Amino acid sequence: MTEILIVYYTRHGATGELARHAARGIESVTGCTAKLRTVPPVSAENERPVKAMPDSGAPFATLDDLRRCDGLLLGSPTRFGNMAAPLKYFLDGTSSLWLDGTMAGKPAAVFSSSQTLHGGQESTLLTMSLPLIHHGMLMVGLPFTERGVNETRSGGTPYGATHVAGQAASPGMLSNDEIELAQALGRRVADIAATLAAGRAARR
Repeated sequence: MTEILIVYYTRHGATGELARHAARGIESVTGCTAKLRTVPPVSAENERPVKAMPDSGAPFATLDDLRRCDGLLLGSPTRFGNMAAPLKYFLDGTSSLWLDGTMAGKPAAVFSSSQTLHGGQESTLLTMSLPLIHHGMLMVGLPFTERGVNETRSGGTPYGATHVAGQAASPGMLSNDEIELAQALGRRVADIAATLAAGRAARR
């Protein structure tokens, strides 16, 4: 199986919901499977995490998860136009993978959520892409051939899937376009990862 890793941080559930829809998109591709992982909140004890596992939801991501994956989706809520500190902290701990080129050549994509339409989603997606580019990953976006990119009145950008919480009763209530684009992003990464894996197998 071609394994696509989804690593995300969520506070109120919206980014986690995007992650779950991206996973559905991944698993719609024959031979591909999604693995959901989260990261712990930043605390004074982050050098020695308070818990080895979260109380509920996806397990915490490890460097071994990154080593084993064939592709990666990275998700975070916006924090002043940038990724949340817990995700940045996790990425800052991946220098050993950068040194040995583990992630080079793997497809990757990013997704985010914000409270408002102009809450910094696109700058968050762009800054989340930078560490992945340094790792040599192949960045995947959402082309305008995806209907939702043209028609959305909520989240969804060429740089990746997004959600705008707005004044919704539940911040995790995604619009139809947001759901469609999150799934499309997962499919695109899975399709590319599967194609690359088939090419490697053919050369052996």
